Amino acid sequence: MSQHILCLPGDGVGTEILREAVKVLDVVRERFQLAIEVTHGLVGGAAIDKEGTALSEATLKQACGADAVLFGAVGGPQWDHLPMDQRPEKGLLRLREGLVSFANLRPAILYPQLAQASSLKPEIVAGLDILIVRELTGGIYFGHPRGVKTLENGEREGFNTYVYSESEIRRIARVAFEAAQKRGGRLCSVDKSNVLEVTALWRDVVSEMARDYPDVELSHMYVDNAAMQLVRDPRQFDVIVTGNMFGDILSDCAAMLTGSIGMLPSASLNAEGKGLYEPVHGSAPDIAGQDKANPLAMILSLAMLLRYSLDEQAAADAIEKAVGGVLNQGLRTADIADDSGETVGTAAMGDAVAAALMT
Repeated sequence: MSQHILCLPGDGVGTEILREAVKVLDVVRERFQLAIEVTHGLVGGAAIDKEGTALSEATLKQACGADAVLFGAVGGPQWDHLPMDQRPEKGLLRLREGLVSFANLRPAILYPQLAQASSLKPEIVAGLDILIVRELTGGIYFGHPRGVKTLENGEREGFNTYVYSESEIRRIARVAFEAAQKRGGRLCSVDKSNVLEVTALWRDVVSEMARDYPDVELSHMYVDNAAMQLVRDPRQFDVIVTGNMFGDILSDCAAMLTGSIGMLPSASLNAEGKGLYEPVHGSAPDIAGQDKANPLAMILSLAMLLRYSLDEQAAADAIEKAVGGVLNQGLRTADIADDSGETVGTAAMGDAVAAALMT
């Protein structure tokens, strides 16, 4: 019985990097004799232009029926004039919500070949291996009421609601504790419980759950301190668990420790293990169509897809090994370029990974 991957390239560089991931997938399917069906759909600005909405009901139905979704990126200045609830980014949020993909796994791993590309000194980031577990379908991004209103004095006021239920906190904390059990056995829960009641509840619930995981060392940290510590001493962290907004910010901060946000994949899983897989970076409209984007985060997201949703561990390992191999060859896209390597474009990097998989 074949498994089904829905590919949603989206906008900007999303189309370019996803093309390279599919190129790699084609090689993997043949090498490991995988019965995987691939279909394509529209999301974001591309969907708005052709279908009038950032995510059609038909595409959402396709996504919910697939074993996994491989996603590029959405957004661009040509859609910034639209009302907030009609912009490309709403397609991604609706997709996450529709798939109930509440657990976002964002690894921040520094390949030793890229130690010099990090914004921090090599001795601070060498050996970096952090997993950020971000709650993805709740918090301030989804809370209601929300909007902009005009006050009696004519001044406009914007408002959003930051809300988490106990069950939502338990659900994401369980994923993080179990991830820590399989890694270094340390979990840091990040909140702002000194000023936000919702994160005080978060801290209470995570602390209660720690009793069920005696083999995991739990610590707590305020989000402002966590941001500082990621820059000061990132290797102190093993697994970090936090809410939607804090996770969004901290994972991008962690990305720069690895040399480039173009190197970081992510997985967003639901309770059944089906997932949405995407690079951490955005649509990068300033370099779209110029063959400059780094496709490695997209390709590594494919590896995560094979590992977590399709249970094809050998294929996932092979892709990650191939990525390490091309870096060993000295191949670099512009975002990770150094004096010692050869700078290549998006397609050439994808070709190199595909070629490495064939050897």
